[in-house]
Amino acid sequence: MSGAERRPVIAVTSGEPAGIGPDICLALVGDDWPVRVVVLGDRGLIESRARQLGRSTEGLDIIHVPLRAPCTPGRLAPANAPYVLDILDRALAGCQSNEFAAMVTAPVHKGVINDAGIPFTGHTEYLAEKTGTPRVVMMLAGGGLRVALATTHLALKDVPAAITREELATTLRIVDADLRVKFGIPRPRILVAGLNPHAGEGGHLGREEIDTIAPVIEALRAEGLDLVGPLPADTLFTRRVLEGSHAQVAMYHDQGLAVLKYVAFADGVNITLGLPVLRTSVDHGTALDLAGTGKADPGSLFAAVGMAAEIVARG
Repeated sequence: MSGAERRPVIAVTSGEPAGIGPDICLALVGDDWPVRVVVLGDRGLIESRARQLGRSTEGLDIIHVPLRAPCTPGRLAPANAPYVLDILDRALAGCQSNEFAAMVTAPVHKGVINDAGIPFTGHTEYLAEKTGTPRVVMMLAGGGLRVALATTHLALKDVPAAITREELATTLRIVDADLRVKFGIPRPRILVAGLNPHAGEGGHLGREEIDTIAPVIEALRAEGLDLVGPLPADTLFTRRVLEGSHAQVAMYHDQGLAVLKYVAFADGVNITLGLPVLRTSVDHGTALDLAGTGKADPGSLFAAVGMAAEIVARG
């Protein structure tokens, strides 16, 4: 068995075929990864995109998953929505069978999948359902931050009701456990944001901090977790407050990710905590307007593959 064959295998899903997923996967050619990287997608599509961009697929390992319909860069086709999920299912099956040590996902387009009549909220929720995992946590890393979310793709009006003591406690336990196991941090220090401006200002701007967030933090501290909060979100992400912390938990999507994407949009990594398989992802969308132009930045994909490789190496 050759050295290349002995290396752990990381599967990279090429994502929405009309988007930049195939483009950025081509950038993986020739990089000296400590793992073997294979790309999952339609071989003809990837080779066609390579010709369009003046690139080569030589040296790129491709596991062929056939398109359901012809594809034009930048033009969504609901008929290919099942193809996008075929790729995800193939990657997940490979992780579950230990064929792959991890999966890295290029972006998909939630809208076109739903337009095809397939309910789809996102990678995170899809993989949780497929693996029978009752609770997972979305965390994005980059720019020295690891921002986890107590709630993910919810309308803002639905967020307060979704932050219950039980759900928040589960989220914080998952973040703590995966920082220990996946990132090798013996005792993670986690900053927890409040929900309301000024963390509720003593109940004058909302009681979620008093009734829910603070009691959960106190209970988990008694279990040995190193938690700080609830902190006002507008000061949590300042350099002085962040010092010495290993992760930050935001109560809703934009509260945390606006900051993360400001400091690390080009090379941020999305990692799903709590899954029985290792999954990292780019932190950007399909960028239909850039597909086939050669202008897509592969930095986030490189960072996602690199993080998966580091975690796999850590064992």
